[in-house]
Amino acid sequence: DSPKTITALVAATVERFGRLDVMINNSGGPPLARAATATEEQWEVAVQRSLLFFARMCREAIPHLKQQGGGRIINMASIAGTVGRPNRAGYVAAKGGLLALTRALAADMAGKNITVNALAPGYVETDLPRDYLATEAGRTLMTRIPQRRPAEMAELDGPLLLLASDASSYMTGSVVAVDGGHLVSSL
Repeated sequence: DSPKTITALVAATVERFGRLDVMINNSGGPPLARAATATEEQWEVAVQRSLLFFARMCREAIPHLKQQGGGRIINMASIAGTVGRPNRAGYVAAKGGLLALTRALAADMAGKNITVNALAPGYVETDLPRDYLATEAGRTLMTRIPQRRPAEMAELDGPLLLLASDASSYMTGSVVAVDGGHLVSSL
């Protein structure tokens, strides 16, 4: 996710397809650490993966989107950016910063026909949380989520398609939570 790699990635996309209509930013994977004991390196990795990567991708994509008269940016955030989670201080802080970056970019780009929104999943059935969800703590957590389960990957498709399509042309700066009711439950 170096600046040169990001520049090359966006340029290759524009070269292959002739334009860039929708950019879905997705990066993350937290080093686990508590705020009081996290090392500088753990903080730096979390901020690089879950905030700076997104800012760099947007910086590269926006000139192309402006030149062609508009487009969509969708940042893959997390509900962790709106609530605290133990042992994930850097990830939570960086995803919270990503939500703020999404709103700031939405305000900057609104007059340019570029929408900037975030999709904020809760727990999703992937390799990353699978081991945790199989533990007693993970099973207990699922009982506190109103739908009592993690999302399946395919359940992100509809919200992503909404944000990528003209159906969301008047949505910008929005955060769409896909979390089985996790945020509205009384955890």
